[in-house]
Amino acid sequence: MNDRYPSPAAPNARSRLAVHGPEMDSNMGSSRVKDIYGGRHPSTIPTYTIADAARMLSLPLATVRAWVRGQTVLSKGRHRTFQRVIDADDRSRRLLSFRNLVEIHVLSAIRRAHHVSLPKVRAAVRYLADRMKLEHPLASRRLLTDGRNLLIESFGKIVNASESGQLEIPEVVARFLARIDHDARGEPIRLFPIVGDDTASRGAVVIDPRVNFGQPQLRSASISTRALADRLCADESIRDLAKDFGVSEAEIEEALRFELKRAA
Repeated sequence: MNDRYPSPAAPNARSRLAVHGPEMDSNMGSSRVKDIYGGRHPSTIPTYTIADAARMLSLPLATVRAWVRGQTVLSKGRHRTFQRVIDADDRSRRLLSFRNLVEIHVLSAIRRAHHVSLPKVRAAVRYLADRMKLEHPLASRRLLTDGRNLLIESFGKIVNASESGQLEIPEVVARFLARIDHDARGEPIRLFPIVGDDTASRGAVVIDPRVNFGQPQLRSASISTRALADRLCADESIRDLAKDFGVSEAEIEEALRFELKRAA
């Protein structure tokens, strides 16, 4: 199999939106794949601003900025500097890739749901990067957490990454990690963002770096949630949108809830 990353097949015709797809060679009468990623995995292409990531993942902008760029705070009359946890794939322009988006999602889950301290997260990330040769460990398919420490599965065992590699068998909490799909190489390719209060189940909205330039969309129709919101603002009804794209009204409503949450 080619190690380069061509685009997926053409989307559902109902979407009418640009999707990275094969290019037709008119001279030969057959389709040939044009590598638009320059040999890079699509999840590593810088696409999002820090503000984009904060809106998509419903996180405070200041929080995401601190995770990506670090932070200096005044405490007891002294300035304390906290190093970044996420390495942006385009640090010069401060742009984030889909892989970075997944890392922020995982970090948010660990901090919010499992109350792991940021220094412990940073120590674990450093250990994983240095000792286990993982460039972006928070986006790893094999990342696990037991609520206190970051864990990673390696060679069939669970390594407690926050305790310098000691082995333990944790009670795995995978609710947020289950919202991420990876390809055969372990690279993240789909993220199902949280819409509403349901953090357990996947919904109709998905972010995929290979489709619609990584913008949030309906999984079943490859139509961006922003486009649906725009059409609703143009006085089209939810019922008409559902009929036009061949999806349920519930899916349209979820896409609109997602957009309202992004705008808040």
